[in-house]
Amino acid sequence: MFKALVMGIVLGVLLVAAGVGFYFTTGRAPVAVTAPPMPFEKRLARIALHAYLEKQKPQEPAVPADEKNYLAGAQVYRQNCAVCHGLPGQPKTAIAEGMFPPPPQLFHGMGVTDDPAFETYIKARNGIRMTGMPGFKSRLTDIQLWQASLLLANADKIPVAVKTALEPEAAPQKPAAQ
Repeated sequence: MFKALVMGIVLGVLLVAAGVGFYFTTGRAPVAVTAPPMPFEKRLARIALHAYLEKQKPQEPAVPADEKNYLAGAQVYRQNCAVCHGLPGQPKTAIAEGMFPPPPQLFHGMGVTDDPAFETYIKARNGIRMTGMPGFKSRLTDIQLWQASLLLANADKIPVAVKTALEPEAAPQKPAAQ
């Protein structure tokens, strides 16, 4: 009886593995960004991300949350993040429209102001697999990562000068025809 139970479990596992293999090898798995997500894809990714963040030890920001660092964070954000995550009062960029999963627009709605700065720092530093979110640890300094993270954590209460620094630049004027 025990032998039959073990054989049933092994057979069940093999059938599931064969079904998953069939799903992927026959082109049934969605790979286009316009395709709907795979079964359980969003849920499993969210569970994995939250478990990873829970393992990280909360860190204190390496810089103070002041206007100087918000302004520096605004420059880092404009140069590295805005193309996917948007600017205040602006529609999604063409790049953001074409991504799956869609990147959160950080200045629309809650954004990340409800996240602790260290959580945004960890995400920006290490990236998030299978989302299009790159890791910036080899391209930005820890100070720059903290400045952008503090800006986003406090985006709902940044000074006017910082809001101005985040406004889209005016389009260059064409010279008048002669």
